[in-house]
Amino acid sequence: MELRYDGRVVVVTGAGRGLGREYALQFASRGASVVVNDLGGDMKGSGKSASYADDVVNEIRRAGGTAVANYDSVTEGEKIIDTAIKNFGRVDVVINNAGILRDRKFENITDNDWDTIHRVHVFGSFKVSKAAWSFMKKQRYGRIIMVTSAAGVYGNFGQANYSAAKLAVVGLCNTLAIEGGSLNIHSNTICPFAASRLTAKLPSEVMGKFKVEDIPPLVVYLCHESCQENGGLFEVGGGWISKLRWQRTNGVVIPNASAKTAPESVQQNWDKITDWQDATNPASTSAFFRSLTRYIAEELGEEDDKNNSINVVSKYSVGKAMSYKIPDTEFIFSSRDIIIYALGIGMKVNDDNLQFLYEGHENFCTFPSFAAIICFSGVGNIFASCPGFNIDPTKIVHGEQYIELYKPLPTSGSVRNSSKIVEILDKGKGAVVVTEGKDYSAINNEKLCMNQFVTYIQKAGGFGGKRQSTAIKQAADTPARPPDAIIKEIVPESQAALYRMSGDLNPLHIDSQFAALGGFPRPILHGLCTMGYATRHVMKHYGDNDVKKFKSMKVRFMRPVIPGQVLITEMWKEIDRIIFQCKVEGNNTPVVRGGYIELNSPNEVAMYLQSSIIFERMKKEFLANPSIINKFNCKYLWNITNEKGQKVVSWVIDLKSQNPSVTPGSTSTAVDCTLTTSDDDFVALATNKLNAQKAFFNGKLKVSGNIMLAQKLENLFGKSSKL
Repeated sequence: MELRYDGRVVVVTGAGRGLGREYALQFASRGASVVVNDLGGDMKGSGKSASYADDVVNEIRRAGGTAVANYDSVTEGEKIIDTAIKNFGRVDVVINNAGILRDRKFENITDNDWDTIHRVHVFGSFKVSKAAWSFMKKQRYGRIIMVTSAAGVYGNFGQANYSAAKLAVVGLCNTLAIEGGSLNIHSNTICPFAASRLTAKLPSEVMGKFKVEDIPPLVVYLCHESCQENGGLFEVGGGWISKLRWQRTNGVVIPNASAKTAPESVQQNWDKITDWQDATNPASTSAFFRSLTRYIAEELGEEDDKNNSINVVSKYSVGKAMSYKIPDTEFIFSSRDIIIYALGIGMKVNDDNLQFLYEGHENFCTFPSFAAIICFSGVGNIFASCPGFNIDPTKIVHGEQYIELYKPLPTSGSVRNSSKIVEILDKGKGAVVVTEGKDYSAINNEKLCMNQFVTYIQKAGGFGGKRQSTAIKQAADTPARPPDAIIKEIVPESQAALYRMSGDLNPLHIDSQFAALGGFPRPILHGLCTMGYATRHVMKHYGDNDVKKFKSMKVRFMRPVIPGQVLITEMWKEIDRIIFQCKVEGNNTPVVRGGYIELNSPNEVAMYLQSSIIFERMKKEFLANPSIINKFNCKYLWNITNEKGQKVVSWVIDLKSQNPSVTPGSTSTAVDCTLTTSDDDFVALATNKLNAQKAFFNGKLKVSGNIMLAQKLENLFGKSSKL
């Protein structure tokens, strides 16, 4: 069946002579409406004439076809495409054929020689294709042909400027093929060889066998709607057509490539590096990236013929990895770092968040999930340094995260991170690596927090290891009832770019081309950023944004969030455990599942308060001097509140029973006097920095019951403050 172009509009640049003329005539003979573009200059790009384009248009019309002329330079591509739109209302095919030559030996090429060639071949192809792109995208159809040359593919003496330009259009075409594929816009490159004014210096007896009429059949087929070829490079001439592709040797991995002896290792392995036996043919950027980052150590097992993958974790490497002592790392941070982190997980400047965003705030503090950033400096380097872990980074997936705080994190300081591999599990198609990092204050070696990372490594299983974990902190079961609370929040388009500033600079989260390698339409949000959003939602709704209430948390990452989506956190309260999962609006499949945050009980929260120190000293004093009950003979209840006036913990001071006591918590028996202050005001009262009467009249101290008994406590405070 004849390949027809009825109703299609074809734009051919440089169509006044040679190959361009042949393309125009062929498309017109098959029913296309053709825009014949030709500036009418000479072979070097000088001069201008309308006659060449007009002659071809007249030839088409005499044959019963439809065509219009255009005399603009390809560097003004918008004008060329505008001619198509004004005359025919659409554009379906673009043939970037226009070209010139300025041949000189490399040493004699001037800047003008270089720039002129590139402006016509590269910039011109860009301008015409770019002008047509929006129309093709709107109509969900388009075909683009780039024209390269053997000089571009292989190089040619005296044509450095031309060769560089002609290979540049191949790269341009390859990217257009990727970006346009889903839009039904296909782009291909041809490398034609035929007699034309650009080949006039070649022997006529040779060029006589390569006619311009031999080239259009390939172009006509590539541009037809029935052809699904996209991103191809074809040589064509004299009736012969072939497809070109890249080829790669298997190569050699040079151990310790940064070592001083590496160049000598390259020399010793040169024959293997250049051995074309069993060569491969990479077909995409992702294939290139996978090969580039696929370090294949000799001790890491053999190739699996069934799935053509590498078993990157062997029995030998598991034992080696488990026994490896990961060097401790130091993490130094300041108030600036924790503020950037808080902004990175979506905090906005308001009263609820100001304590995390303003170093001058009276309650300035570090948000709990910052613990993952502290630990990342140690755990994050394991795969790059640990023996037996020569792993393709594109195969690593962050599966789960557990955080436990032993006390609220400081707002600045130096932290020592001690990390280790806990388990390596064989999951058949992949491996699961469980790593833990514990962080200690560099000043007093006080333990601050612990993180557990669960990482899945694709195509790394089958090494005969154990399948079930005994170390992974288990995720929560989502309750069957509807959520007790739901928070929705849009994730700004720039959120991943901001979160990167906390240390995870993976280009997957900002570079669209890199994201495409992973199969994502756009850069994705960091999993730990999604976790930060969920942590904010839970701590705001159930934790009063009080960092002292945070004890531990667990998340399981299911799929990524795209910046710009609306994140939904669903929460269920189970005593001191808040179970949660996250979704994105419009999709009911969780992006985070099995998550929970464990909140500290009031007694545990009390241990973080300054007032707790004084109450504990009271307790010791009473034990050492039980006769103190003779001076008081009463029972107090003291409520300690946070800065918002919400009760955090209560202390019962029992000076009535035979054995005096000071204990956190409430009491079931009656008390003689109840007092309420904030933690800070209690400390100020106890240390005589705040007058009790002034505190009472200013509302900082609230008293109920026997007010006179409250005055007795001043003597007790006076003594305690000296301890």
